[in-house]
Parts: sequence; structure tokens; C-alpha cells
Amino acid sequence: MIRRNRFRVSCDARNGEQNLKDDSKNVDSHGKVDRRNMLFGLGGLYGAANLTSNPLAMAEPIKPPELDKCGTATNLNTNEKLDINCCPPVTPKIIDYKLPPVRFIRTRPSAHRVTPEYIFKYNMAIDRMKRLPATDPRNFMQQANIHCAYCNGAYDQPGQGTLDLQIHNCWLFFPFHRWYLYFYERILGKLIGDPTFSLPFWNWDNPKGMTIPPMFVDPKSALYDEKRNQENLPPAVIDLGLTGSKDPLQVVSNNLTVMYSEMIRGNQTAEDFMGSPYREGTSPNPGPGASERGSHTSVHAWVGDPRQPSGEDLGNFYSAGRDPLFYCHHANVDRMWTLWQYFLPSNKVPDKKITDPDFLNASFVFYDENAQLVRVSVRDSLDNLRMGYDFERIDLPWLDYRPPAQAARTKVMKASSSDAPKAESVFPVVVDRIIRVIVPKTKKGKADELLVLENIELDTTKLLKVDVFVNDEDDNQFELNKASYVGTYAQLPHKTKNKTAKTTISLKLTEVYEDIDVEDDDTIVVTLVPRHQGGGITIGGIKIIEAPASSSSSKSS
Repeated sequence: MIRRNRFRVSCDARNGEQNLKDDSKNVDSHGKVDRRNMLFGLGGLYGAANLTSNPLAMAEPIKPPELDKCGTATNLNTNEKLDINCCPPVTPKIIDYKLPPVRFIRTRPSAHRVTPEYIFKYNMAIDRMKRLPATDPRNFMQQANIHCAYCNGAYDQPGQGTLDLQIHNCWLFFPFHRWYLYFYERILGKLIGDPTFSLPFWNWDNPKGMTIPPMFVDPKSALYDEKRNQENLPPAVIDLGLTGSKDPLQVVSNNLTVMYSEMIRGNQTAEDFMGSPYREGTSPNPGPGASERGSHTSVHAWVGDPRQPSGEDLGNFYSAGRDPLFYCHHANVDRMWTLWQYFLPSNKVPDKKITDPDFLNASFVFYDENAQLVRVSVRDSLDNLRMGYDFERIDLPWLDYRPPAQAARTKVMKASSSDAPKAESVFPVVVDRIIRVIVPKTKKGKADELLVLENIELDTTKLLKVDVFVNDEDDNQFELNKASYVGTYAQLPHKTKNKTAKTTISLKLTEVYEDIDVEDDDTIVVTLVPRHQGGGITIGGIKIIEAPASSSSSKSS
């Protein structure tokens, strides 16, 4: 299907604003790209991105790390210094990267649908990357160490003393990883002399892709990594909810519910999906977005090897990049950002673009395919087509996977009146068991409201996950495919000072209320279900607030 007169989002931004241009061709002589011919199997569904800007932001954007001041990274599970050097080679020459003109679009394929010829080429590229000299910044371990250094405390924020630079759990999560994969992909293409080469994406959001792709489990392949959970090799179905259910059909249904919740149902603002603002001087971990704390984190944890001391490889930030599957996983994470930006309904979150200058002007450094150190900005990463790549068309079964409406209310009402205590008598509380409390609404019946879990204190050395339900009827811990499921909070281990972090998340309740029949209720019952073992997470308070009117997603904080 070709869409006529479609507007394209141009990332040629000035003063924190973005322009809309009407391009008539897919790729023109200047490398500009129209999305008209880029199909994602949505039957013509398209969400316009309304753009706004905020001239009041007073802080400064995050600056690239100073490579010559790179320190020793930390094993986040033990808080001990790593016995490896995650720091990249240092060079005095850094150039500002300019996106090359787009002459053709590289199409990233679904990892479960690739041809034998593609697998041969991909394996050869990774093999050649592993054979590069250890000091070459394009070498496989050097590329893996990018994630280690940026994510495990090797870098401090320039000019901010010993304040860690951390690109997770904030609004830089998607742009950083997009640039990371962009150069990784170009390096692989350079090594095999094929500028059209593109990374595959592991489409764990589709039932046909909910197992580890076969090409990654061949022990003779350069794509193989022995440090994976042996119980989760194919034909095991990935558990995006980390529920522990052994019923494959239930797991698939849970997975689709998780995807619908984090992509469609649970977001009120762009920051709810992208992550909280992170500016110069901001402490690490201001708050992850729905996708990062949901499916993204679950895939890492599910693949990581429990036989290893710290869940290596994929289950720990410092070692994640050592598994070739990491890049395939993050290609799908990047695909989620693209889908959310341009192809999902806009009625849920009308303002999908963050136009705060502190977001757009944040920058990183990477080595490109020519081993040249380059500086890149967030503003140049906002349009994947302008970066010269797209994704194979794959159906989205979660797009309309809204849980069935809840029929009965008797048990919930009985519990709310007798079993569950009021929230104020319970919080703050360590979430090391199932917790069920009554929370007052802002008004009776259906309303546009947010559930806020505030002052969440975290032990950042641990894998943590807590699922949230409202007026849950049966407390079946293995089922997420029901109207009462609201969302989740999850984290992988990562380094912070004193091994702690504090954050707050909000979950949209509007559609949940429609499905659980709140009638004239002025309270709801909230259930918190931990998926981790032991403590490590304390929630300071829980409340319901009125959802703010849709407005700019570029507020200062």
C-alpha cells in the first residue's frame, strides 16, 4: 500500500524545534526519506506525531564522556571492580558525525526468517570482527565494552566530579542504543565489503519469534555464546513477564498482553514510554520508560546464564555486549521505538516527540566503521529512515490484544472491604511478598487517572521486578492476560553510588477502568506481585492522581 501526501518528520531541527516536510519520493537526491513505502503490517494505521517545544528548560544536555578519564567498571551484583578493562582506545581526534546521504535503505530482517545465505554472511562478519586486533576499536570485545563502560560506572559526567554517566533508566536509553547499533552494523558491513548489510531483529513480540533464533544456538557459529540459560534454549518460549509459567500457551498470551500494555495502554506522555529527563548534573536512574523496564529488561534476564556468578552474559550490563544476541535483541527494541513514534495510534499519547533541547542536544561518542572517533547527537537519531535503515514487515498481533473485560466484581469488593488494608497504613513497604492495599480514587467511577508508585528505593545490584494489578479477581500469579494487569517495574543490575537509586513511575488507568467495571467505586484494590527473590525494592508510597491534560513532553525537571 502506498500512502499519498504523507507528512514526514524531519530531524533537521533548529532551536529545539522540528519541521514537517512533505516529500514526494522515497529517497531523494539529498538523502531524505518518505515513510510512504515503509510497511509494518498495520493496514495503513498511522499515528501522527504532534510536535511541541519548551523554551523554559534551564539545564544543560548530557555531554560525551572523556575517554582519557575512563575508570574501572564495576560488577553490579558484587559491587566489586571488574578484572577487565572496559575503556576504549584513546585518540585526540574527535569529529562531529554527519549522517551520509541515503542512497538506499538497509532493511533489517526478522531473525527467524533469514536465509542460509544471510546467516553465512552474518556469521562471517562477526567472525572477522572477532579476529581484528584487540586494540582495534572495531574489535568484537571493544564493541562489547562500549556497553560496559557507558553502563557500569566507568565514565563520570564531564564537569560533574564523580557523578556517574548512565544511559539506562532515562530518556537517553533509545537514542544511545540506536547509535550503538548503527555503527556496529556499519562496521560489520565494512568488514565483509557489503554496505547493504543490516542487523537482524529478534521479534520476540510475535509468537513466531518467541524463541531464541536458531542461528544463535549453533556451537560452531561465531554467533554462539555458551553463557546463556540452558533451560531457555529453543523450543522454550520467552517469558516477557518473567512469571515462571510453564504453560507455553499462557506464556504467549502473557507476552502479547505485556506488549499491548507497554506500547498502547499504559502511557500518558512521551516520557512514560521514553524515560524520565536526564540532564547534566542529574543523578543516574531518574526513571525508565515502559518498554525499557518491561520487555527489554525481561529478555536480558531470561537469556542470562544462572550458572554464572552475575548472570553473564546477557543478564548483566557489563557483559551483555559479549553475546551477539544482544544486538539482535536491541534491534527489536529499536524497532519498538520506531513503531511507537510513527505507526501506532496517536490518540493515546498525542505528543510523541520530546523536543526539549536538553534531550535533542545530548551527545555520545563512538568509533565508526573506519575506526574514527565521532561525536553524535540525539537529534540526529530520531528518524531511522534518515539514518538509512528500516525493518522487515512483520505483523503485530499485540496491537489489538486488549485484555477481555472483567465480568465479576463480588470477590474484589469483598476483599476491598475486609481483607486489604488502606495504603497509608502499609507504605513505605519492602516488596518481598505479594502486597494488596486499598487506594482512594480522585473521583468515583470511570476517570482519566494515573496510579503513581513514588519514592521507589532500589538496590541497584539486583535484578528486580514487580507487577501491578488493579481489582484482581483471582490473584493467579502466572496470568497477565487479564483486564486487571496494569504494568510493571523491572531493572537489571547497574552501578550507582552506595548501590542505591530512587525513582517514581506512573501507570495510566483510563482503559483499565473501562475493563474492570469500577461503576461508582471511590477506591480500588492494588496488588503488587514481586517476580524477584527477597527484598531490594522499597516503595515509599502509592496514590492515584488525575491524569494531566495532554501537553508538551518537554517539561523541565
